[in-house]
This record gives sequence, C-alpha cells and structure tokens, in this order.
Amino acid sequence: MASHPAPFNLFNLSRKKAQHLFHKAYAAQREANFHQAITLYQASIDCYPTAEAHTFLGWAYSFTGDLDAAIESCHEAIMIDPNLGNPYNDIGAYMIAQGRYEEAFDYLQHALSVPRYLASHYAHFNLGRVYESRGDMVGAYRHYKQALEVDPTYEIAVFALERIKSQILSQDRSKKHSCQTSA
Repeated sequence: MASHPAPFNLFNLSRKKAQHLFHKAYAAQREANFHQAITLYQASIDCYPTAEAHTFLGWAYSFTGDLDAAIESCHEAIMIDPNLGNPYNDIGAYMIAQGRYEEAFDYLQHALSVPRYLASHYAHFNLGRVYESRGDMVGAYRHYKQALEVDPTYEIAVFALERIKSQILSQDRSKKHSCQTSA
C-alpha cells in the first residue's frame, strides 16, 4: 500500500498568516500607527476573519475618530461570535463618545451577559457613565463600584467613584439643609 503525503492544509496556513498579521497590527496600534494597524487588521481578516480581529479593527478606527466604522467593525465581530463581550462593550463606548447614551445601554448590558467576556469592568464603568448621564447617581455609583470589584486597579473608575460619592454627599447635605430651613 502506497503512503500518500498529508494534504496541504490551506485552512491552517491562512489562520497562521492571519494571526501573524493580527500581531503586526496590534504592534502598529501600540505605536500609534493607526492607519497601518487598520490595514494590517483588514489583511488579517481577509486571510481568516475572527471576532477578535474585527473588534480590534474597530478599536483602531476609534483612534482615528471614525466611530461609525468602529461600530460597524464591532457589528461584524458580533456576527462571527455573538458570545464575545468585547464588541458589545466597545459599541457602547463608541456610542457614549457620540453622545448616544441611551442606545449604548443595551449593548453594555448585553456585554455583561455573554459567556466570553473577561473584562467586565469596562462595561460596568461605561454603564456608570450612562447612569450618570441620566442623573442617576446611585446607579452610576453601583456600576463604578462593580468595575472596581472586578479590577481594583482601574484608576478611571476610582476617580469616577470618588466624584459620584462627593456628588451624592453634596445632594444629601442640600436635602438636609433644605429640610432644616423649611421646618
């Protein structure tokens, strides 16, 4: 019986090339070469599309100010893997940057409900921002606190929590003062 060579696996080759391009894109992004990163992420996606590559492509677009393209890239990521939380959070963050707080809310909530999301402190922080935009300081406080429970080193959440605490205390003092003067 003659032995046949193993078939050439184009699938694995494409996947390895995509991973290589993804790592090059991420390196370019870390060096603030956002347009180069975008080109490399797109090349990676052309070889082997992944939810992660689309999400990172969106992130690179966000650094160029193209939030609509960033949101679209995250929607592409969700189509590939609806269980990955990062694109939901990122869409929410980009919508917040556009002043679309209410539209962001459902995406951020969804980010917290999917099984593949290891950075939930971002979604909690962004939900805190939505609650704060609504004037709901207790809701904002709750989510900033949850962000810090997940990652106690998340500095921006520390500052947001302190700001909200001070606003809540100020509101409480104002209520006490107005109750005392009206009595």
